[in-house]
Amino acid sequence: MCAVPVDPAAQIRAALDRLAGDLPAFGVAVSGGGDSVALMHIAAAWASGRRQVSVATVDHGLRPESAEEARQVAAAAAALGLSHDRLVWLHEGGGSGNLMANARNARLRLLSDWAHRNRLPAVLLGHTADDQAETLLMRLMRGAGIDGLAGMAERREAMGISWVRPMLQVRRTDLRDWLTRQEIGWIDDPSNENTDFDRVRLRQAMATLDLAPDALALSAENLRDAREALSHYTAETAAQAIVRDGILILPFSPIRRAPPEIVRRLLIAGCRWITGADYPPRRASVLHAMQAVLAGSRATLDGTLVEPTGDNLRLSREPAAALRAGAGRGPVWDNRWKITGLGPGEHVAALGSAPLSRLDWRTAGLTRDEAASSPAIWRDGELVAAPLLEKSKSHHVAPLRDATDFRSLLMAH
Repeated sequence: MCAVPVDPAAQIRAALDRLAGDLPAFGVAVSGGGDSVALMHIAAAWASGRRQVSVATVDHGLRPESAEEARQVAAAAAALGLSHDRLVWLHEGGGSGNLMANARNARLRLLSDWAHRNRLPAVLLGHTADDQAETLLMRLMRGAGIDGLAGMAERREAMGISWVRPMLQVRRTDLRDWLTRQEIGWIDDPSNENTDFDRVRLRQAMATLDLAPDALALSAENLRDAREALSHYTAETAAQAIVRDGILILPFSPIRRAPPEIVRRLLIAGCRWITGADYPPRRASVLHAMQAVLAGSRATLDGTLVEPTGDNLRLSREPAAALRAGAGRGPVWDNRWKITGLGPGEHVAALGSAPLSRLDWRTAGLTRDEAASSPAIWRDGELVAAPLLEKSKSHHVAPLRDATDFRSLLMAH
């Protein structure tokens, strides 16, 4: 009896129902390879005119064929009635450092900027169960913790958009079989056979050792469940957190009693809440800050000041980092504050320490460092207003992030 062919399209449609059913529009990142081409066709049919679907191809410029490949994707998208944009990575040769990591970071930046320009709340990515398995092994080789070994999330918020991966349960071979049955062509990237890259060597080793991607992907899924439990426990530990004036105040007693992994997660979430960074600080920096804080000393972490004060742990902007943010004339400053009321010739910059002697910063309930890093209005080198310390009739500042954002970061992956 012949085996019934696997229908990856049905799996992907079910995943799109679950992950993208609330989206009025989305983009699809399509390189021209089999995975992303299959995703484009299946997503276009799933949207079926009910949602705006746009396609983008990132041209890394690393091979002479890349521009032509982007043109082929544009033609395939046009045949489906979809708009297409070619996003070019302008780099200086790409020959130094970790080429694949640099290309990946550039790809995400280009895609997020494209999504914002086109008012797309999400971008679909064509990662499969095979990619999940390879990622697990690569991170295992690098000594990753639970977060890294949990693999790629099906839906993740970063850079102001949602990144959706509806094919993480689908095998690469099943997608190619489906494309062949549908008589849809794709492009084979020769770099996928280049053993200079870790991922390619791992892929070949998996085939040699007959390591099933499904089993490895299942391990990543199990680790994701463990990560969810840790995130939940972390949120419980921070349940009494206070958020005000761009400062985060955590009760210190539960933190002292918590396991180190929970403290690490709290510091990472707090740091990202303060700075607005898309990615966590380096693990070594976090561990160093943990040691200092638990010993009762204050520490700095990626532009965040972490300071034990009695029964609390206060997280605020490091004054030096606020000063490095420079002058801003728009509605947002230091990726932290919304500014209204700027007049002609005025700009916002950190208050700094010098003006504090003539301001009643203690009444505002701030520490000296918190006051120094607060936003101030300046004109021609003169202080016009310090709205966080003294009420101003014309100038107003408000934090970009609130308690809900902090809770979201505690659960972020």
